[in-house]
Amino acid sequence: MEQKISTDKAPAPVGLYPHARRVGNLLFLSGIGPREAGSNAIPGNEYDASGKLVKYSIEAQCHSVFKNVRTVLEESGSSWSMLVDVIVFLTNMKDDFATYNRIYAEYFKDNQPCRTTVEIKSLPTPIAIELKCIAMIE
Repeated sequence: MEQKISTDKAPAPVGLYPHARRVGNLLFLSGIGPREAGSNAIPGNEYDASGKLVKYSIEAQCHSVFKNVRTVLEESGSSWSMLVDVIVFLTNMKDDFATYNRIYAEYFKDNQPCRTTVEIKSLPTPIAIELKCIAMIE
């Protein structure tokens, strides 16, 4: 069984791809960030009068990205407890890792999927974190 999955309950993709794709009993999530569904607002971001990003909150973005991942999982027929692999992209490992790691531990204390965290220069929107996940699905 192969199926593409998209939902209006998660932020719209920034390109031509689904939120998730089911192949057999595995669910592959596309990269998901902290943007809010419908508005594309980024929690914790502050901009100056010209629209330039001047400050962000990794804490607010972590909570939002985990919420978005949970939404896509549930809309796809899976769940948080079915996550088996998580790749995390941070744009500022030095400043953000400790906060992200603390919040990650709150969300994943019961289910502990494999995890990789990497720093990247930037993401396609002014976000500081994005997750790429694999989950099981029944």
